[in-house]
Amino acid sequence: MEGRPLESADAAWESALVERARRGDLRAYEDLVEEYQTIAFRTAYLITGSAADAEEAAQDAFVRAHAALGRFRPGAPFRPWLLTIVANEARNRRRSARRRAELVLRAAEAPPTGAAAPAPEAALLQSEERRELLALVNGLSDDERLVIGCRYFLGFSELETAAVIGRRPGTVKSRSARALARLSERMGGSDG
Repeated sequence: MEGRPLESADAAWESALVERARRGDLRAYEDLVEEYQTIAFRTAYLITGSAADAEEAAQDAFVRAHAALGRFRPGAPFRPWLLTIVANEARNRRRSARRRAELVLRAAEAPPTGAAAPAPEAALLQSEERRELLALVNGLSDDERLVIGCRYFLGFSELETAAVIGRRPGTVKSRSARALARLSERMGGSDG
């Protein structure tokens, strides 16, 4: 389900859980946490670049989201709202630590699920290409790297990316285009 728009049955299930959690049902909120903890951690990790900071940011975000359930707009999708809180927590953590460590996009290193294992030569070539791509992505500005990471490494929609970075969808579109153009230039420049 991660990275895809909610199907209507999934949306109804989520909406029912959120409503129960708003009425104080802790088990319902635990189900929401369980459903979104992986994507919350990955989002926070994308921003902080640190597993420990990402874990703490995700946990803090779930606590803050629970406390703010009364302000959640009934019927609205929960995931973008939650990921906005996660992203804010992660940005606050990064800012407070005053670190600008190079962002490691662990999501790019994960092999695709369900795919047949490539031949050893192909696996080596893919690994080298992945490292080169990560080096190019890590050479982008923080804003561009975050947009590319959300859109292409985590598979977020433009709306979800906009929620995570705290900008409008049009900004996501323009930053994506500029970052992809820079990557394309750099990739073309590295071949010749």
